[in-house]
Amino acid sequence: MGNSAGRSDFEWVYTDQPHTQRRKEMLAKYPAIKALMRPDPHLKWTVLGMVLVQLLACWLVRGLAWRWLLFWAYAFGGCVNHSLTLAIHDISHNAAFGTARASHNRWFAVFANLPMGVPYAASFKKYHVDHHRYLGGDGLDVDVPTRLEGWLFCTPARKLLWLALQPFFYSLRPLCVNPKAVTRMEVLNALVQLAADATIFALGGLKPMVYLLASSLLGLGLHPISGHFVAEHYMFLKGHETYSYYGPLNWITFNVGYHMEHHDFPSIPGCNLPLVRKIAPEYYDHLPQHHSWVKVLWDFVFEDSLGPYARVKRVCKLAEDHL
Repeated sequence: MGNSAGRSDFEWVYTDQPHTQRRKEMLAKYPAIKALMRPDPHLKWTVLGMVLVQLLACWLVRGLAWRWLLFWAYAFGGCVNHSLTLAIHDISHNAAFGTARASHNRWFAVFANLPMGVPYAASFKKYHVDHHRYLGGDGLDVDVPTRLEGWLFCTPARKLLWLALQPFFYSLRPLCVNPKAVTRMEVLNALVQLAADATIFALGGLKPMVYLLASSLLGLGLHPISGHFVAEHYMFLKGHETYSYYGPLNWITFNVGYHMEHHDFPSIPGCNLPLVRKIAPEYYDHLPQHHSWVKVLWDFVFEDSLGPYARVKRVCKLAEDHL
C-alpha cells in the first residue's frame, strides 16, 4: 500500500487566521479595493448557459453506450458540474445579485444545483460561512478532515482513494464535525432537486440521471479540477495555510485559484479577484503559490509530509464556549 505518511497530527497554531489583519491593512492602504465588492454581472448568464448545456447533454447521452456515457461524464460533465459547484460558492457570497437581494442568490444557487443530481447549494451556504469566519477552527471548519481521515488515509494508495471519494467526505463530514439543524432552505433545495430529477428520469430514462450523477461524483473526485480542494489550504510549506493558483484552470472555475485573495476579501466576486492582486501585488507576489493542480494532487499522494493531517488547526473562541 505504500509507506505511512510522516504526520501524526494536525498543525496546531495559537494565533488568529492571517486574513483578518491583512484585510484591515489593505483596505487602509488601498480603499479602491472596496469598489470591487460588487456583484458579477456575467455570473447569472454563465450559470444559465452551463445548466442548459448539461440539460442538452442529458438528451444526447440517451443513445450512448455506457462506457462512452461514463467517459463524457468525466471528461465533459465533470468539468461543468465541478464548475457549477464553484459558481454556487460565488453565489453563496451573494456574487450574483448582491447582498441587498440575498434571497435571489439563495434561489439562484438552487437553480445552479439542478445538473448535479443531489441537493447541495443550501447546505454548502450554511457551512461555508464558518469556513471563512473560523478558518481551521476545531469543530467548526468542516473543510478540515477528521482525525479518522488523517489516521486512515496515510499511504499513497489510501490517499488516492481518499481523493477519489472527496464528494462523500465533503457530504458526510459536517454531520460528524459540526452537525446543525436542517433549515427550511435545505428542505426546499431537496424538494426542487427531487422534482427536477424525477422530470429528467421521466423524460429521458435512466441514462441522463446516471450521466448527471456520474458527472458530479467523477468531477469532484479524482479529477484535475479537484486539485483546488488540496491546493487551497493543505500545508505544503510550514507556516502557510492558504495558497493561490494563477494558472489557466481559473478560466473555468470562477477564479477559485485566487484563494488567498478570496479569503482576504470574501465579498469580492471571483471575476474581480485578479484586480485585487493587481492593485496590491506586494501582498501576494512573494507568497508561495501553486502552478499546477495536477502536480498538487501528485505531490499530495506521494509526499510523506502531505495527507489529510497536513492542515492548520486552531481552537476558536466559539469552540471554547462549547466546551
